[in-house]
Order: sequence, then structure tokens, then C-alpha cells
Amino acid sequence: MAFDVDRLLRLWTDPLPDGPAAEDAFRAVYTDPVTVNGAGLTAADLAARARAVQATFADAEREVVSVVEDGDRVAVAFRMRGRHVGTLHTAAGPVAATGRHLELRVIDVLTLRAGRIGEVFMVADELGALAAVGAVHLAPAG
Repeated sequence: MAFDVDRLLRLWTDPLPDGPAAEDAFRAVYTDPVTVNGAGLTAADLAARARAVQATFADAEREVVSVVEDGDRVAVAFRMRGRHVGTLHTAAGPVAATGRHLELRVIDVLTLRAGRIGEVFMVADELGALAAVGAVHLAPAG
């Protein structure tokens, strides 16, 4: 049976229910806790992160570029885009809303345990997104 990528991405882009129902929605797709890039995160942590991502974009869109499945491993390449209306949290620090179009290109490598995501290795092209909203610029050579 194919992994439901659309269900996964809806958790991150569609409004979440209030209260414990949000955590339950994540528990239906992820183990609790789940390991993300080596760190253990609870369903509550994931719901909080999803709310932060949702607050970053207005008119959010998602586009699945590629999905590769091999047994209990699923790799998903996708784009998330919209108008940048909330703080974007990046490895370089927070970026205040710019109102400009923002696109994140992301690759998630998921390890499934009993049909749910138990481990995630994730990488996003934050530099491209930061450049697109004018938060970083190339320094002149020399």
C-alpha cells in the first residue's frame, strides 16, 4: 500500500483542530515521539511546529515533486509556497514577514514503523528562500 503523502502534507499546511485533536492528528501519521534530524519530538512539538509553518504563509500551496518508496522508507521532495506573512524560522535565525512570495523546497526521508513515521531526515533549501525574500544577499567578490 502506498504511503499517503497528501495526508502528511495537509498536517503542515491546512489549519489544525484546536486542543488535543491536533496532537491526535499527528499521532495518526507519526509515532510519538518521532526522531527528526536526530532529535526526539512529541506530537505536541509537531503540532506547534505545524502551526508556526502555517502562520508563515498566506494562500499556502504545496506541490509534490517526487515520491520514492522502498519498503519502510519513503523519500518525498516537495515545494511549499505562499505569501510570507509570518515569521519564518530558519537555521540562520528568524525572518520577519516580508509580504513577498516565499517558496521552500524540501526533501524528507521518512522511515515508517507499523505504518507511521518513526524517523525523519529532512533538508530544506532555506538559502534560496532567504534570497527570494531579500533576507540575504551575495557579498561582492574581493
